[in-house]
Amino acid sequence: MLLASFFSQLVGMKLPGKNALYFSQTLNFRSPCYIDDTIEIVGKVTEKSDSTQIITVSTSIFNECKTCLIDGIAKIIVR
Repeated sequence: MLLASFFSQLVGMKLPGKNALYFSQTLNFRSPCYIDDTIEIVGKVTEKSDSTQIITVSTSIFNECKTCLIDGIAKIIVR
């Protein structure tokens, strides 16, 4: 669950950034993460709705071997 907290930082600081409200997040735990693993957090915008101001982001965390540790879908309200 500690790794999943990086998704909040991704949304609040990088994608889309200021004035974003984290609406929901699904999580699929694929593999364990070990001490001293190097991780990469990835977010890709997959859908955008102008009428509701909600964007959908595909989120993933990989280790240095490119094994997917966690993936999911985030919904973000952008004002």
